[in-house]
Amino acid sequence: MQGHTYWNKWARFLQRWKMQEFVATLLEASGPLRVLAAQGVYLSQPFLGRSMSGGEWDALALLLEDERESRSFIQYLREE
Repeated sequence: MQGHTYWNKWARFLQRWKMQEFVATLLEASGPLRVLAAQGVYLSQPFLGRSMSGGEWDALALLLEDERESRSFIQYLREE
């Protein structure tokens, strides 16, 4: 639940760029590749840390790692 703090911010950003459905579909289709993407997020934090807070990067990595988190975020995006 900790990562849910950022969902509204992320959803607004995606809506602004009209990408919420694209990202939801991408998350659904990526399956096990999300775990690799999460590891990429963890590894890139020192280089990208200034663009988002450390907690926000951790929340994104958790969302990618955890199947239930991903499904919940997909549902959240589609409800917004």
